[in-house]
Formats: sequence, C-alpha cells, structure tokens
Amino acid sequence: MCKKAAVLLLFFMAQLPLWANTVSGVIGSASNQSPLPFSSVLVKGTTRGATANSNGFYSLLLNPGKYTLVFQFIGYQSQEKNIVVTNQPIKLDVFLENQTYQLNEVVVKTGGEDPAYGIIRNAIARRKENATEIKEFSAEVYIKGQMQLRNYPKTFLGQKVDFEDGDTSKRKMLFLSETIAKYSVSEPNQRKVEIVSTKVSGRSNGFGFGNPQIISFYDNMVSLGDGLNPRGFISPISDNALNFYRYKFEGTFYESGKEINRIRVTPKRNYEPLFTGYIHITENDWHIQSVDLKLVREQQMQLLDSLVIQQQYVPLKSFWVIKQQMIYPYGKFFGFDFFGSFLQVYNQFDIVPVFKPKFFNNVIRRYEDSANKKTMAYWDSIRPLPLLAEEVRDYQKKDSLEKVRESPAYLDSLDKIRNKISIGAILLTGKFFSKRKEKTTLRIDPLINSLNFNTVEGGVLLVAPQWTKQYEGRKSLTITPEFRYGFANKHFNPSLALNYSFGKKYFQSFQIAGGKKVFQFNNAAPISEPINSIYTLLREQNFMKIYEADFLRINYNAGIGNGLNFSGALQFQNRRALNNLPDIAFWKDFPNRTFTNNYPAELGTGPMQPHQALLLSAGLTWIPGARYIEYPDRKVNIGSGYPTFNLSVTKAISGVLGADADYTKWRLNVSDEMNLGLAGELKYAFSMGGFLQKTKLFEPDMIHFTGNQVILASPFTSSFQLAPYYRFSNTASLYGKGHIEYHLNGLLTNKIPGFKKLNWFLVTGANALMLEKGNYYVEYFAGLENIFKVIRVDYIRSVEQGGAQRSGIRIALPVGR
Repeated sequence: MCKKAAVLLLFFMAQLPLWANTVSGVIGSASNQSPLPFSSVLVKGTTRGATANSNGFYSLLLNPGKYTLVFQFIGYQSQEKNIVVTNQPIKLDVFLENQTYQLNEVVVKTGGEDPAYGIIRNAIARRKENATEIKEFSAEVYIKGQMQLRNYPKTFLGQKVDFEDGDTSKRKMLFLSETIAKYSVSEPNQRKVEIVSTKVSGRSNGFGFGNPQIISFYDNMVSLGDGLNPRGFISPISDNALNFYRYKFEGTFYESGKEINRIRVTPKRNYEPLFTGYIHITENDWHIQSVDLKLVREQQMQLLDSLVIQQQYVPLKSFWVIKQQMIYPYGKFFGFDFFGSFLQVYNQFDIVPVFKPKFFNNVIRRYEDSANKKTMAYWDSIRPLPLLAEEVRDYQKKDSLEKVRESPAYLDSLDKIRNKISIGAILLTGKFFSKRKEKTTLRIDPLINSLNFNTVEGGVLLVAPQWTKQYEGRKSLTITPEFRYGFANKHFNPSLALNYSFGKKYFQSFQIAGGKKVFQFNNAAPISEPINSIYTLLREQNFMKIYEADFLRINYNAGIGNGLNFSGALQFQNRRALNNLPDIAFWKDFPNRTFTNNYPAELGTGPMQPHQALLLSAGLTWIPGARYIEYPDRKVNIGSGYPTFNLSVTKAISGVLGADADYTKWRLNVSDEMNLGLAGELKYAFSMGGFLQKTKLFEPDMIHFTGNQVILASPFTSSFQLAPYYRFSNTASLYGKGHIEYHLNGLLTNKIPGFKKLNWFLVTGANALMLEKGNYYVEYFAGLENIFKVIRVDYIRSVEQGGAQRSGIRIALPVGR
C-alpha cells in the first residue's frame, strides 16, 4: 500500500509542470527602455497578480488556460496582453508608454478656479463612505522590508563601527525580511493578522515585519509613527485639506474602463505636516485610484530626509481595493546615510468572508507554529516578486554567517574581541562581557556611576555587577551582587538580588533580594546619587536623605490576560538612622549656606528611631481592551486605546519577626497618552489614596511624593518639578494628585517666521496636589522640546496654600536623573 502511495505521489509530482507554468519578463518604460521598479501585473477581473522587483523583473505562476494580463505603473498607460498558458514557460517583456492626460473636456468654472478643487471637494464629501464601503474582507498580504546603508562613519561615540561581516565596503544591507500573512478586517475597528510565514536574513529564529498597515488617505490624519511626526500628516482629501493644499488638475486618463483624474498636490506653506505629489481620483464615485506622494523635512518630518509613498488600487466588482503599497525612506543621521523600501502586495481579496464566532478577539496578530522555519524553496515558490541579486546574496551570506557564528570557535573569538577592556569603558560607558557559547553576559557600571559622595558616608564606592544567563524562550536568570562602602563612616553594605523571568503564555518574574542596604526615606529614590554628589560637592546642598537597613524582599509579577497584570511583594526591613559626618569636605563653600541634617526636617523634629517593618503589598494593573501579539511560545501585551488603571494596597504586619509598623494604605492611579492628531498629544496621570488604618508607622512608611530641587527635570507625569523632596510627605486618610501635559508637537511654532525652521515644539501643563484640611500645591509650566531632537527646557511656577510661590527652570535630557 505504501509503495502504491509513493508511486502515485511521484506521478502527481511529475505532472506538476503540466498543471501550472511561469509567465515572466521585464516591465519597462517604452520611452527609454529602463525598468519600472515595483510595477505590477494583474490577472484581469481578479486581484491576483505579481509585482516586479526594483529591476522591473516579474514572475507569475498560472494554471493552463487563457488569460488577460494587465500591466500597470503609476504615471504610465496600463497595457493588456492576452496569453495562453500551456506546459511551457512564457517569456513576456512589456514596455509601457507614458500616461497621456486629456484636458479638452475640462470646463473651467467661473472665476478661474482650477477644476481640481471641484474634484477634491467631491472626494472629501465621499471620504467616509469610500473608506468603509467594504464592511468586511480578508486578503493575503506579502510584506518585504529592507534597509541599506550607502555610507557610514568609521567610529561612532568613540567606538569603531564594525558589522562583523568581513566586508569593508560602505554599502550594507542592514535588514531584510519577508512575511506572508492573512489580513482580516471587519469594520469599524476589528483587525486580525495571521502570520503564515516570515523570514529575516541572518536570523533563523527572527520574526519579520508582520503588521500590514494600509496607509489610508481616507483618514483626516495619516499616521506614520511617532518617530516621524507624533501629530501625523494631513491627508490631501481630509475634511480641512483645502486650508492647507493647492491643487492643479493635470488631465484625465482611463483605467479598466474608468475615467481617472490626475491631481497635483502642493502644500500652501512649509513647516506644516503636508504631502507633495500626485493623487488620482476616479470620476463620479471619487475613489482613490493611486497616490504618489512625498514628505520632506520642511514638512515637519523628523529623523528622515524624505519619504515617498506609492499606492495602487484596483477595481473589484463595484469597489476599489488596494493592490500594492510602497514606502521609500531616505535619510542621514550622525554620518549614517541610509535608504530602504517597504513593500506590501495584496492578493486573493475576499469581500464576503465568513468569520468564525469569536474570530476577532484581543489577539490582533498571531504567528503560526514554525512560521519562521520555512525553507528557501518554499519562499521561492510563494513570493509574488523575484528577489534582487543583492537580496539573494544577502540571504546566502548572512544565513551562512549565522551558522558560522553558532560554532564554539567563532563565539570564543568574538568574545575575545568584544571583551577587551578600554579606559573609556572603565571610566565612562561601562562594559559588557559575554560568553555567547554559554549565553551569559556580565555588565559592570563605569566608575563615573560607581563613585559618589554624600554627607553621611563621604566618598562612596558602589559596585553592582549584573550577571545574566539566557535560557530558551523567556527564561532568564539575573544575579546582581551589590557592594557598597562608605570611606568616611566605614560602613560596608553588601546585598544580593536574584531575578528569574519565565512564562510561556504571559510574562512572569520572581525576585528575591536580601542583605544590608542604604535606602532613601522615599524608597522610590527621588534623586539619583550622581546628581546628589554634584550638588553636594559643588553647591553645598545635600538633598538625598538616607537610612540603613537589613532587608529581605520577595517580588512576583505575572500577566493574567485580558489586560490584567498582578504584582505582589513581601519585604522585611530592620531600619536604622544615619547621621551626617562631623567634618564634611567639599569643593566650594557658599556663604550663608550649610548642609541640612540627614533626617528630613519635614518629617519631624528628631532622628528616626530604630524599628522593624514587615510589609505585604499587592497590586493589579488593568488595561481595558488590551491587545496582544501571539508568538508560538508567548503573548505580548501591546496596550490599547484606553487608560491604564492601577490599584495597590500595602499592609504592615506587626508582631511577626519583631515588626513594629502596623498600618494599611492604598493607591489608585489612572493614566493615559491621548493622540489628538493635528492638535498634538495629551498625557495625564491622576492618583488618589491614603491610609485606611495607621496604628503605628514610621518615616519611610509615610506617603511620599516625588519632588525635585535640581536643574534636571524629573518625569513630568509622576513628579513635582519645584516641590522640596519631603515637603508634602504625610499620613493623610485621603489625598489626590494629578499631572497633565500637553505637547503641541509643532502646532503654533510652525507658523513663526524663522523660528519654525528649528522644528522646536511647545509643551505646557500643570501638576496639582490636594491634601486634607484644604492644603494644596499647584505648579504650571511651559517650555520647548525637540531642541536638537533630544532636549526639553521648561519654565515653571508654583503656588501653595498661604500664597507662597516659586519659579524655576528645568531641563530634560535623554539620560536618567
């Protein structure tokens, strides 16, 4: 029986060439015979087809029969070819003529208005209807993305730039990936992507671009990611587009029997988020037939020098569906000259799909098992456009290099190179030591972070190397011993922390830590030790207030699903007060300024008494409507469009292990980041909480708020920029606080002559705290951000009960405080 089955299988395989064959060739320009990159060929009457590569070469597999093929490229006349597919491959080169546009039928309205404006008004009026006329559909999508370098510097941030590929040329393929996915949509907001196969050059376990994103110019604001412009870009057919664009009618042409209007689009003003180029609109029903649009830096685009977007739609019954989308980014950044292409090809549209019950759920993207394990033969048979020679070479080279890099000898040699120690690493950047064969790393902080100074310990040496072992999937173990020594008070504080991460479906982690440690009275550490050292030595100000404790802490965190995450902790502290040194050496003396006591004056009149605290904490975080990406071995929460809620409760248990503290406190927090489109972005965080019971508590147990008394800004949505660190610490039964900031993201500043060229953005907001007995504190601020892309400067004023006011400047840098 098995032999018969094998013979039958071989027979069918032998007949395959009789069942299907290849039509291939070059699509080029008739005027100069040059190839038309990413042009398309379509089987007439269907959405099935293929896309040419950047050399204009296409390849299409068809069963025997008669077909009419439609060859297309934006700006060129479509051409139809009738073919008969037999058992022999067909070589068919096609050269397209430049599109000709008819103007003789156009009637210019009274007053001389360009006819384009009437067409655009009609397209705007039909915008919402056309955007959602197909209520449900599914399609197969091929996605290919690549990024390349044309040039790059020899060194970057003092480090040699080395791609470790043995190639010294300046032309590099940085990234190359392909994905085949099924994309399903049910309006108004249900989306699901099922990744059938995915491949990343040089990364056999990698996952390529897997999220089909149809850039919809039917939307008022076209979102291309926060990195390019957090406000998005105004569509040429948005509701208010006529206020921003000029339009020029350049004629009509016919496609699939349909009259198409060609409209040239130009911004009325620079330094506004607008496109330049062409949009083609169908006559009478006013659909988008294709777009060829460009963004440049002068239109408030960040990071890139330019970005080109091309889209081609095709008719399907009475609808128009997207067939192809191309994005071309170009840019220069710190000497890196890069460019890329990101292609999406849509096939096999089904506009009357039947979805199973509960098909649409909180998993919006799912990777099938072994999606990234497909063979090259599979990819050669499935991709709708041929690879370029350079792409074939990149796959071959990087896949071979990956195998070489897995060999013990190569891993050892690579470790020897990467583990070399330099003076810069010791002093400034820190150092990673790796044993790739064993999947372990060791991180050591630089001396600039390890050496500090305070008024209690004098000079402080803090060494906390971090050793990590990576296992399969999410499993990893991190061990962090910490050794702290105060040279003046001669206290040695050692501790050890172990963190184990795991979880097949949802992420989980378990941590246990213990030893002897120095804590700030606000255990959230409102000021960093390096910043406090600078202020102590140079400005005679000691903001950091610390105590010492023997401690043991156990933490557990786990994702539950449906946007829920649980956290729990059990901690014991045996706390002791620390005092300032009798003689403190510092670098600069300020008249009429002395160091303050190490004990925060706002917390009481005397030093903290020795005591013990056993604390049990539990917290629950909920993101309503949370969406997930499901990989074969895990789920990843990617958030939602709703606020995040967090509820936490801490109970101090007295009488166990000699613990003295006895109280219960709670906190509820709501936060969100709201994209307001052209109006900018709004961020907020509101909290309330207090003590439910407070039989006995001590200074570290009080409700503390994150203040700031240094020039560097603290996080705006969780702190007060001018408040003294312990000014508002309390034991209230109820408090409320709120933080809100509004990022205009170019709104207003793009209209100031000269200034708009800087591309700096306005930001404003306020922080408020309400306590018992009408006690309050409010601060409001305004500033500029995106200065040199990374710096933010704010002017802040505050007012509190009794009328006291302060003002100050805060600077936010891309490094931690």
